[in-house]
Amino acid sequence: MRIAVSGSHSLGKSTVVNDWIARCPSFKREEEPYRALGLYGPYEILFREASTKLHNGIQLYYNISRIHRYANFTDDVIFDRAPIDYLAYSQYTANKGTTDINDAFVEWMIPAVRESLDHLDLLAFIPQCDEWPVEMEADGIRPIDHEYRDDVDAIFKQIYREGRYGVMPRESQPHLVELVGSGQQRFDQLTAAIERVKTDRLP
Repeated sequence: MRIAVSGSHSLGKSTVVNDWIARCPSFKREEEPYRALGLYGPYEILFREASTKLHNGIQLYYNISRIHRYANFTDDVIFDRAPIDYLAYSQYTANKGTTDINDAFVEWMIPAVRESLDHLDLLAFIPQCDEWPVEMEADGIRPIDHEYRDDVDAIFKQIYREGRYGVMPRESQPHLVELVGSGQQRFDQLTAAIERVKTDRLP
């Protein structure tokens, strides 16, 4: 089962991934590209209005390259972030008009994102919701900026709920689930979604 957890920052994606691995140790965990390439790697990766084509492009293609390592439904892996995430973040920066990222760059990313999604079985989107607010953590890594998180979350909702970019593949489309609530509720929702995917795969 190939799962990717997606959504704006500081909403609990890594917590979902860590909780899943703690309770399902047979799964492999694929690190968020920023941490792999920037925090623990050789690149300086910037956010918000400072992101560039290089920053977002290397994260996107790292994410895609890792996804392509798992070719089969029987591969048990969970990704912290999905290729769609870099469309949302790039669109945010394009809207600001502050770097070389523009709408044309976002459009250029779409085919590669769409092609990669047929290698995933399940996309778990974590939206921001008023019923279950998540505090922003001052961890020295993620920017403490509610407006930034809100703006990116709005783009994610356009992608997942309104079909912006038409990014989902026509065939071998991953199942989409939204995770909301407490840690236990999110775990249960993810477990139920996996069972639905398995049922759909039955001959």
